[in-house]
Amino acid sequence: MRSSRSSSSQVDRLRRRLSERDVSLLGALHRVRLLNLRQVQRLLVVDGSPAARTRRTQLWMARLTKLGVVVRFSRTIGGIRAGSSGYIYGLSGLGQSVLDVRGPAGGRRRRVWETKPYFQDHMLAVAELYVQTVEQHREGGADLLAFDAEPSAWRHFTGTGGELVLVKPDAYVRLGTSALERSAFIEVDMTTEGLPTIQKKNARYVDYWQSGVEQQRHGVFPKVVWLVQNERRQEHITDLVKKLATEVQALFVVGLLTVGAQLLSGRTSEKEANTA
Repeated sequence: MRSSRSSSSQVDRLRRRLSERDVSLLGALHRVRLLNLRQVQRLLVVDGSPAARTRRTQLWMARLTKLGVVVRFSRTIGGIRAGSSGYIYGLSGLGQSVLDVRGPAGGRRRRVWETKPYFQDHMLAVAELYVQTVEQHREGGADLLAFDAEPSAWRHFTGTGGELVLVKPDAYVRLGTSALERSAFIEVDMTTEGLPTIQKKNARYVDYWQSGVEQQRHGVFPKVVWLVQNERRQEHITDLVKKLATEVQALFVVGLLTVGAQLLSGRTSEKEANTA
């Protein structure tokens, strides 16, 4: 009991030392799990020259790392020459305590998101889409109404045999443009999964659409947006979509990750996105 009270007191004292911007960063890390230093800078250090912003971000993240609310990973993006500007950060167990959040599905808090490079790259690609949508919002583009990364974005429904079926998008995004809202399930493709696996994922989304569960809960079924790294991959996944029944092909859009935010907001048309 004494240990629990001591720990709670430590967290309370730490909360009082954190600024509103500090807490905003911890919230962003809780949302997308990983951010590199450049992404942190683009999200929350937006004033001044690029060099000054980088330096301020480096000092800021060093302070939060020393406080123990974030974890800096040993791996860097861009190799040795990138230096501290290439560091990757995650939310520590203490950082989760400060936010008073639980782990996935309300379970045990995860102390650190130290994973294999492939998974880190995938998380950072999802984080990049989040940063893009925040920048777009800041510049007067679409309003960012919701951005849920996995596992918060996951859905479930009952299959034809009565079994529980999970749909696991990388993110769920909802944007507001004038009087229109756009929502999407996001699949970020890192060119590591085989096309048969992607075909199975598409079929599961079709099954979920046919179940009507999402439409019942939210009134609309989001677009399923595949974001890929190059035009060759875009063409391959587009060909898979064309093999689906004609009435369900419109559920899917395939575009480049570099213009993901513009595609979601309608600034890049679906026709352009699906033209490889």
